[in-house]
Amino acid sequence: MAEETLFTKIIKHEIPSNIIYEDDTVTAFTDINPKAQHHILIVPHKPIPSIAEVQPEDEQVLGHLLVVARKIATELGVNESGYRLVVNVGRDGGQEVPHLHVHLLAGGRLGGLGFPQA
Repeated sequence: MAEETLFTKIIKHEIPSNIIYEDDTVTAFTDINPKAQHHILIVPHKPIPSIAEVQPEDEQVLGHLLVVARKIATELGVNESGYRLVVNVGRDGGQEVPHLHVHLLAGGRLGGLGFPQA
C-alpha cells in the first residue's frame, strides 16, 4: 500500500481544498501555489507514486486523466485558446508530492518550460 499523501487526504475530503471536478477515478482541485491564471491538479484516486511506477493495469486511469483535463479545459473556456499539461516525475523532475498528478495550466500565453540552459 502506498503512503498516504496530502492528495489522498484531499480526495477523502479530510482537508479543505477547492475541488472543481470529482468522479470515481479522479479528483481535480486548484493548486494552492498557482503558476498560471488557472492551475488545476488532476489526481487519480489510486495512489500511484509517480509515472516511474505506473503499471500496465494503470493504462485506463492514465487515459482518464487526459480526458478529464480536456473536460476541465472546456469548462474553463480555454480548450480552443490552449493550455499546458505537465507531469513531473521524481525529485529532479520537480515532483513534490509522491502521488501521480497532472498540472493543467491555462489563462493567457504561457512562458517557457523551465528547461535548464545547455
